[in-house]
Formats: sequence, C-alpha cells, structure tokens
Amino acid sequence: MWRRPMERRGRRAALSVHPGGVRAGAPTSSGTRALGVETQGDSVLCVPPRPDTARPVPLLVALHGAGGLPRGSLAVLQTIADQYGTAVLVPVSRGTTWDGIRDDYGPDVDVIDRSLRRAFTTVAVDPERIGIAGFSDGASYALGLGLANGHLFGHIMAFSPGFIPPAPRRGHPRIMVTHGVTDPVLPIDRTSRRIVPTLQHTGYDVTYLEFDGAHTVPLDIALQAAEWLGWNDSTTG
Repeated sequence: MWRRPMERRGRRAALSVHPGGVRAGAPTSSGTRALGVETQGDSVLCVPPRPDTARPVPLLVALHGAGGLPRGSLAVLQTIADQYGTAVLVPVSRGTTWDGIRDDYGPDVDVIDRSLRRAFTTVAVDPERIGIAGFSDGASYALGLGLANGHLFGHIMAFSPGFIPPAPRRGHPRIMVTHGVTDPVLPIDRTSRRIVPTLQHTGYDVTYLEFDGAHTVPLDIALQAAEWLGWNDSTTG
C-alpha cells in the first residue's frame, strides 16, 4: 500500500514541452541572457557563438545544488557553451533546493518546462542532443527528472547525487554519474555506490567515475563528462 503515494508523487515530473519553434539558421546573438519566465530567480540561457547558423545547437540543462548557483558558475558555463558550441539553460529552484528533493515535484517542474519552451523559441536546438546535468541536490533532481523525461533528455549527468526522486520513467537516456570517494556531504557508500548498480540492473547505460576528492566536480572530471556527451563541435575550429 505504501507504493501508491510514491507513484502519485512522481506523476508531476512529466514535462510537456517539445523542441521546435526556431528554424535552423534563425539569427540569435551569443551570450548570456535572462529568459523572463520568473520575476525573481529567473532562468538564464547561455548561447554559444554560431559561425554556422544553419546548424542547430545542443542544449544542456544545468541544475544547481542546494542554496543556489555558486558565484562564478555562470562564467564557467558560458565558457563551456563557447568551447563546445552548446547552449546551456540554468533554471533556479523556487526554494532553497529542488521540489522533488524534499517533497513532491511541482513548481520547479513548471519553471523548467516554461524555461525550455522559451529556450526553444530563442535558439534552434538539435532535438537529438538535449541533456540534463546537476551537482549534489541538482544531480539527484537531474536523475529523477531526466529519467521521467528520457524521451526529451538523451543524456543525464549526475555529479555527486544523493538519491533518485521517484517518478514514472520514460525513454532510455544514457547516464553518467561521478562521485568523490571522500565526500563528507553525501557519502559515496550510501549514494552513488547504490544508485549506479540499481540503474544498471534495470537496463540503463551508465558510465560511472569515482575520484579522489570530496563534494566537488574537479576540472578533469568535468572535461571527461563533456567528452562523454560527444557534443564537442568546437565553435573555435
């Protein structure tokens, strides 16, 4: 009997948005811009330079950890966007962390849905190259939301997740999980070392990287994750 409420909870994780709205070749200036979906805590879209405007770009949704986006992260994400020719969408949770972490999915799913809709009408996005990533609570949420919307997100990257918020699953995305072996915030033995075998047992293609470190994303791990995506169409030539 206890499973029923869990199943009911996860139903609100389904996104309604679909890629489309901007034709390939439509002029869109590069840079970072607020999307205007919220008056406070607005979502931000980093658009890479597009020397070939006839080619749609990949899109990565990047989810912050508890407490919001660390200072300087937008500059790092913009660099990734420029280097790999990937648009990066950065939504902001309505509370101190994402709704599915402490309770039911709901307001944050709506924000991400509307943010994606606005992103899809701002820049031409390749529907075969859309992914979702997150760190800490954002990693847990990326797993939950990504698995619930695997028809939209072909790739999920979870950096130091704690668990997978329950939701009905759709699609079969590829997954990367990374975790520091000395993580004091979300100890690896209680988190990723349980999460990964469970995902593999249910048939998902999971790449798993452990590293010597704590609750962080080292540069070499971030670079390996970028290579794993296979989206490295450098705009710099």
